[in-house]
Amino acid sequence: MWSKLRINAVKILDSKLNQGNIFRPILPLVLVFFVVCLCLSLNRYYSFYASFDQGIFNQVFWNNLHGRFFQSSLSSSLSTNVVHSGEVARVEYHRLGQHFTPALLLWLPIYALFPGAATLAVLQIVLITIAGLVLYLLARQYLEPRLSVMIVGSFYGANAVLGPTFSNFHDISQIPLFVFSLLLAMEKRQWRWFWLMAILILAVREDAGVGLFGVGVYMILSQRFPRVGLAVCTLSFGYMLVLTNAIMPLFSEDVSRRFTLERFGQYAEGNQASTLDIIWGMIKNPWRLLVELFTPIDQTIKYLLGQWLPLAFVPAISPPAWTIAGFPLLKLFLAQGKTVLAINARYALTVVPGIFYGGILWWSQHQPAFKPRFRRFWAVCISISLLFSFTSSSSSLNRTFYFLLPDSFDPWVHVSLPQQWHHVAQMRPLLAKIPPNASVSATTYLIPHLANRREIIRLPALQLRNDEGQIITVDYAIADLWQLQKYQVAFREERELLKNLLTLIENLSQNQEYGIIGFADGVILMQKQVPSDAKAEDAWLAFQKTVVSN
Repeated sequence: MWSKLRINAVKILDSKLNQGNIFRPILPLVLVFFVVCLCLSLNRYYSFYASFDQGIFNQVFWNNLHGRFFQSSLSSSLSTNVVHSGEVARVEYHRLGQHFTPALLLWLPIYALFPGAATLAVLQIVLITIAGLVLYLLARQYLEPRLSVMIVGSFYGANAVLGPTFSNFHDISQIPLFVFSLLLAMEKRQWRWFWLMAILILAVREDAGVGLFGVGVYMILSQRFPRVGLAVCTLSFGYMLVLTNAIMPLFSEDVSRRFTLERFGQYAEGNQASTLDIIWGMIKNPWRLLVELFTPIDQTIKYLLGQWLPLAFVPAISPPAWTIAGFPLLKLFLAQGKTVLAINARYALTVVPGIFYGGILWWSQHQPAFKPRFRRFWAVCISISLLFSFTSSSSSLNRTFYFLLPDSFDPWVHVSLPQQWHHVAQMRPLLAKIPPNASVSATTYLIPHLANRREIIRLPALQLRNDEGQIITVDYAIADLWQLQKYQVAFREERELLKNLLTLIENLSQNQEYGIIGFADGVILMQKQVPSDAKAEDAWLAFQKTVVSN
């Protein structure tokens, strides 16, 4: 009897040890991905290449920490009241009218420990890294360890993953972790975890239900869990309709007057449209729907190839991949805008979970095909995906490898790492002169480092409405003109902004509305209603002449 108990105890202990070692094959890959991405992302932030959206989320988290949930003067500057009606940005503006993102509150305790935009950069890397670990567990439900490791390697090497990971912090970075966790809970029949993940997915943002709807459709069509699938489809579709038509309009009119029109205005009439109006417009115009779905055909095909490439094009022949990822793809293909079909934009992450789960299911039926010849081909595909991730980083979406890859070859635009860090050392003393509670207006790449405050706006704007409802002119204005000067030779947006800021600064100085209290390496700091510092003003005038002469 005692020998049997001892044998059973040994078996249980061995089982526990094996469960504990399940991550051993994947840990080196996970560690390399985390360390490399962390170093690159922190360099991007601390060398002042994180931009406006990083500042928005930093201010949202900072306001959440102080009990002013989801308020942001930076988000207000993008609202329809400012963009279309010409109003002044408001500090009490609720971002939930633009994007409904309550899931961000999950990470507020982490931000409370390390309040700053750098924390968000680290958080984004952690979310994607852990998503890879959950993907490995999901793959192991069907596949042997080597093949599962290859799946995760494809995930970490996908342009659709690396591009959004290296960019500014964004709410969609939560999607892979939540969806992979939901699918893993489904495979294990752990329905409490499944519904918890479903709720978290919906809480990511107002359109996250599109991907969840795809999971529900798969559950129905595969006949694995048809009742649960029907409930998922009903929940996700109903939630999106109620949220965008009844709840978000309580905060602002941005859904109907801006975001639906910017993405799906081709299906609407007039200067505003709800999601119901867009859906009805699609039903009434099936021909336009088909045209939008397949055009531009070259970009559509290129986008699909980019999503399939890291998995050696397997998802292209996987019905579950089409079923689950098809709905996020449909949303992108039917929309308009420059970034919807950009493989390195954050929206690409919404497609990734369905693509990879579909790849897992395909391999579960074709494991004998995992032979050395195909493994070599697969490795080449991942390498090409990594190469594309590197070359596409020069876009304004992230510029992570700005120090390695020129932003433009003709004309030549390149900022070396020593050059940028020398510039950073020159501007930090100027940033330190701005009091923590002062109102400030700053250029794009300075905003993330100043967004831990209530009153902040982007130059050339100088006014906002404070908590008392009064329109105020900000106390400080700071501009990185050196950065604009470097890029203006090749990029029209930087060229026009530099021209406008030069005019603005000259007028403010001459009218004595603001005094120049600091100038270093093309960075100018101005304070409201104070006299200019003589040395700073002379340095500014000398810099101004070099810009004009060029």
